[in-house]
Amino acid sequence: MPAPCLLIGPLLRRVVGTRATVWVETSAPAVVTVRTADGAAGSAPTFSAYDHHYALVVVEGLTPDSATSYEVLVDGEVAWPMPRDGFPPSVIRTRAADDLDQPVRLLFGSCRETTQHATTRRLPPDALDAYARRLMADPDPADLPDLLVLLGDQVYADVTSPTVKRLLKRRRRRPKNAPTDQVVSFDEYTKLYLESWRDPEIRWLLSTVPSVMIFDDHEVIDDWNTSASWRAEMRTQPWWAERIRSGLASYWVYQHLGNLSPDEIADDPLYAKVVAAEDATSVLREFGERVDAEADEAHDTERWRAVQYQWSYALDLGRTRLVMLDNRCSRVLQPGNRAMLPPGEWSWFLDRAHGVYDHLVVGASLPWLLPPGIHHVEAWNERLADSRRPWLAGLSERIRRACDLEHWAAFSRSFDALGALFARLGSGAPGSPGERVGAGPAYAPPASISVLSGDVHHSYVARARFDDPSVRTPVHQLTCSPIHNQVPAGMRPLMKLGWSPGPAAATRALARSAGVRRPSVRWRKLAGPYFGNAVATLAHTGRQAEVLIEGTTSDGHLREVARQRLTPAA
Repeated sequence: MPAPCLLIGPLLRRVVGTRATVWVETSAPAVVTVRTADGAAGSAPTFSAYDHHYALVVVEGLTPDSATSYEVLVDGEVAWPMPRDGFPPSVIRTRAADDLDQPVRLLFGSCRETTQHATTRRLPPDALDAYARRLMADPDPADLPDLLVLLGDQVYADVTSPTVKRLLKRRRRRPKNAPTDQVVSFDEYTKLYLESWRDPEIRWLLSTVPSVMIFDDHEVIDDWNTSASWRAEMRTQPWWAERIRSGLASYWVYQHLGNLSPDEIADDPLYAKVVAAEDATSVLREFGERVDAEADEAHDTERWRAVQYQWSYALDLGRTRLVMLDNRCSRVLQPGNRAMLPPGEWSWFLDRAHGVYDHLVVGASLPWLLPPGIHHVEAWNERLADSRRPWLAGLSERIRRACDLEHWAAFSRSFDALGALFARLGSGAPGSPGERVGAGPAYAPPASISVLSGDVHHSYVARARFDDPSVRTPVHQLTCSPIHNQVPAGMRPLMKLGWSPGPAAATRALARSAGVRRPSVRWRKLAGPYFGNAVATLAHTGRQAEVLIEGTTSDGHLREVARQRLTPAA
């Protein structure tokens, strides 16, 4: 039997103080060790599920304010770095222990199909590949982002490459009537990650830049959890039960587990069960089934607090707070009571949105602020879908699915609640971030609030405006999508028109005719829309904030397409 080796990874996930987590998949059960050039180290045995083997290693004893190379050993044999690959060393970079005012840089984007689609669909060059190549050409640790924030559609279960399609055709045992070109089982999901994360440049980037992730619909299926009737219809498909439990279980293993800090990993009851089991297949299968079933009870606050697994999470980098929200799995889908987050999770979010920081960043796979013309159409559709006239509600539901009308605008309660939260935080109301000013009740509001999103296959920057003049904090929607995909050419004029005053006024009148109130917030575009493949960088320096969007050229390089200051000049 050949010695175990790395199949995927290493993925450097979280760096917290003097500790870091490194995720790997190996070819067989093994003990995985990570050790750095300055003596920090950590080891963990693999856990097994579905005949696959994984380890999440916590590296202890890192030196503050340093960048040190590391290697990965599998059963004592060096498996990373790869010999003769010509790439710069993978490093773990830590922040200074006592300097909360260090600059913070977040690299973000969404929607990355495998590079195999570049030839079959003639996609433009991969922006994350281009970013990795630029770093590799001049590997100065000072140029590394603090965090890579991936905002959904890291893999496409329903849009597979020619390689995966050939694999599916060879499979004999698949659920009845399962789509022949889409993955269904956990093992089939592993092929998506293998294909995507073994891209050489991406593999090096993920081994060097810490990353966090959240899913969107394509990790399961297009328009996942659009509505209650959509869920009911999907459950009639004989292959759906395996698809949803495999999608959620594989997401937990490949993406969510690495989002957790070392302390959160130690406290996660599912992780404890998985590592304790000789074979965790049944543990993860039951988990996938349970989490999907819990979504039906998300409207019950007490029930949610008692049982539901939470995909949303939060972390601090210096004086920047990132709160990542699940926009998909735990939606409340009851007509007339729709919400992006169930009550218990919304309460958790409110707690995390308050605290001591300079900059609040909310990660959401779906944009909070869409082009206004599109926003009003989604709000209009939601209102009609709640009609007491069955024919009208049914027609509106069909339009909702056909036109993908299921962003924050189509969950108006959540849209308004998020705007109200930002207004309250930005006005320095009691309980807001910062410290009490003097002896009075006033509080210093955050310097900036930014919503990072993807999904819509174009990039833009929009500024929110509130009626309350006491709101001092600038609030922006920062959308960067796709990393490697494209929007159909015929859709681009419609998306551009969505920002135009005339069409926006017409769709606003349409929404008003259905009884939709004026949105609680107004907004205008500052940059974009840009329709090419892109990555974006959000930079915080003191109380200053700026975003840079870079798109790919035809020869696979990056060029600046938008740069926007988000805070007033100092």
